[in-house]
Amino acid sequence: MATQATQPTTGAGTGKVARLYRMVMDKHVCPYGIKAKWLLESKGFTVEDHWLQSRDQTDAFKRQHSVETTPQVFIGDERIGGYTALRAYFDNPVSKSGETRYRPVIAVFAVALALAVSLSFGLLGGLGIRTAEWFVAFSMAMLAMLKLQDVEQFSTMFVGYDLLGARFVPYAYAYPFLEATAAILMAGRILPWLSIPIAAVIGTIGAFSVYKAVYIDKRSIKCACVGGSGNVPLGFVSLTENLAMMGMAIWMLARNLA
Repeated sequence: MATQATQPTTGAGTGKVARLYRMVMDKHVCPYGIKAKWLLESKGFTVEDHWLQSRDQTDAFKRQHSVETTPQVFIGDERIGGYTALRAYFDNPVSKSGETRYRPVIAVFAVALALAVSLSFGLLGGLGIRTAEWFVAFSMAMLAMLKLQDVEQFSTMFVGYDLLGARFVPYAYAYPFLEATAAILMAGRILPWLSIPIAAVIGTIGAFSVYKAVYIDKRSIKCACVGGSGNVPLGFVSLTENLAMMGMAIWMLARNLA
């Protein structure tokens, strides 16, 4: 079988050698092959990098080794498998599909906080009330953006627990647009007559809906708070999001009435 091997770049002299077979074609270079090579080299392996440069070569390799995918990694006489199997071999498995992950939520709040703090120091010279306002507004905006990536999937999850969405489906489609609108307006303290009612209404309905579903009905379902592709259980995160919107609406109303 004709393959092209490149010279190893790192790990030489360590005694640890791995053979990597990956697709490197004129119009396609397998991303998992690149990541597998990097992972092996980061672990101190000398990599014998074999390129499968045509579809015929790739199919012949699969038949020879009775595998369905490439890349494939061999360490000694043992076939490790592809990139996912290689991660597991080094005790760093890839997250399984359907596994609960809070990273998207943590990322949203961490970035929102960093932006709020940065603007506070850059524009105001220090932390203050605006820092908290920006933090809530930016968090709302980014959560809305995640929902807007796939409104259809979000709405399907949302109507499963939202009290209004279950009775009036168009509200489920409108929700991420309403949240984004309120967030953008509140970040600039503009059109409070519009942003305050939006945040108050969707936040209150959302808080009651989550509380009923989780703490009264004891349901165990996924939260639509980070969009339809997220896998965060309904509960504290969504309740916090809605309570924050309610709190922001109350604060903005009090500020404008003062």
